[in-house]
Amino acid sequence: MNSVYDVMQLLKRFGIYVYTKDRLADLEIMEDEIKELYKMQMIESNDYQIAILLLRREQRNSNM
Repeated sequence: MNSVYDVMQLLKRFGIYVYTKDRLADLEIMEDEIKELYKMQMIESNDYQIAILLLRREQRNSNM
């Protein structure tokens, strides 16, 4: 996983599509969904960590 697009593809595998026309809101929703998938043990620890890091980096970049 190298980009937010890859995180979106991961979510899509579970039937989760996020698009609200607000980039920051989308990133926050995706982070919440990743956390829920991890809590339910549907994704591995490594995928969880990488996805969270990518989403948070993108959130920081979007705030600038």
